[in-house]
Amino acid sequence: MPAKILIVDDEPAIRRLLRNTLERAGYAVVDANDAREAMLRAVADEPDAILLDLGLPDADGLGLIPLLRAKGDALILVVSARDATDEKVAALDLGAEDYVTKPFDTQELLARLRAALRHRGVSEATQHVVRRGDLVIDLDRRLVQRAGEDVHLTRKEYDVLAVLARHIGRVVTHDRIIATAWTGDDDPRIEYLRIVVRNLRQKLEAPAPVGSVIANELGVGYRLRPDG
Repeated sequence: MPAKILIVDDEPAIRRLLRNTLERAGYAVVDANDAREAMLRAVADEPDAILLDLGLPDADGLGLIPLLRAKGDALILVVSARDATDEKVAALDLGAEDYVTKPFDTQELLARLRAALRHRGVSEATQHVVRRGDLVIDLDRRLVQRAGEDVHLTRKEYDVLAVLARHIGRVVTHDRIIATAWTGDDDPRIEYLRIVVRNLRQKLEAPAPVGSVIANELGVGYRLRPDG
């Protein structure tokens, strides 16, 4: 059965574009033009993922995120013209899987949707080994290898990488990474996180990086890029 996607957007042109794009990619599609209809569709159609606009006529989409999550286990990807950093962080902290800013590239949107659906298919509880190209992260053994060679990381470098690996393909906010990797530390700061990520990139991408393994979502957080 193809994955079912619920589009929630009050602009008919955007709904048509998304519907055509998703159906060509093999997804089943339903749509809603406001928050009320979105809630009804979320219950009746049981979608696998929801593409959610924030500027709805009858409610703010941010407030809709926890309500939709309470109605089922659909993944929520925000697709919005709002590009303020605080909006992105709020959406991710409320439970959105990802945030795509309008105008968007349809192929990038499909790639992010595929990554989110793949991640759900392998739950965090059972995803013990994460592979990305020639990079292997064994979360049980705390072992990292690149091209078959061990990569020696500090404890903090491994802790940050492990957070990203458990959410591969998804943005993890700065606050969430710090809260997980700096547990018990007196004074965690975002500057420390940036230093750790810089060191990780040097170790994971050397000697000849082809695109960054760890993507920076400016002002929001970091993402471990999946293959492709």
